[in-house]
Amino acid sequence: MDLPLTEFDPESDALISPTPPALTEPLPERVVMCFFPEVVAALADTHGARRIGEFSRELGGHAIHRVDHGDIPVAVFHPGVGAPLAVQHMEKAIAAGGRRFVACGGAGAVRPGLALGHIVVPDAAVRDEGTSYHYAPPARVIEADPSAVETAVATLAEHGVPYTTGVTWTTDGVLRETAARVRARRDEGCVTVEMETAAFLAVARFRDVRFVQYLYAGDDLSGAAWDHRDWTTAGVRAEILRIAVETVTRL
Repeated sequence: MDLPLTEFDPESDALISPTPPALTEPLPERVVMCFFPEVVAALADTHGARRIGEFSRELGGHAIHRVDHGDIPVAVFHPGVGAPLAVQHMEKAIAAGGRRFVACGGAGAVRPGLALGHIVVPDAAVRDEGTSYHYAPPARVIEADPSAVETAVATLAEHGVPYTTGVTWTTDGVLRETAARVRARRDEGCVTVEMETAAFLAVARFRDVRFVQYLYAGDDLSGAAWDHRDWTTAGVRAEILRIAVETVTRL
């Protein structure tokens, strides 16, 4: 079948180029994209953050914060859920000078036995979404930067945080994760399922920036029925943000 998504164009210049967001000071080159809204909202109290800008209202008006890890500035913002929106925020951050990125978010557990809050560092992603195909030639899987993954797992190890590395399944069809598809992805080696990683990896490669992601096992899709597990209230979320900030200073 001849699908438009297979028509990758490597041309770097598009008709619409990404533009920087509105900022009150230059964006730090190190950026954390955090999917935990309550953690981002508390940054002033937990990290002494200050607001340095925001994205356009059309993209949700997400605030951009600056925190400091020692003497190294780091930008933090929520990128929005789903690859098309999250990538637009990433692109705008790159246009503003972002060069090293860490994302942290939750994911559904595909492999049985992943406890709520267990950390997963994706070393590859199955591209079951659309956005990545506009940044990388067609392929079933996209690999992560091995050295960035190594940095991420070394940071976890230094803090004594248990983790798993493995393949994540990136999909646009969060409401079409059928039992058969979950089994197929698990048989393929997938550990988790989420909505952005493959696209982030493709953008990072296309724009020549560093990127790695932390996921934690949230809801559980590995059994006969979906288990929500109240995953959006998991206590690990604030700790993952702290580790992400440290990691991005090491990339």
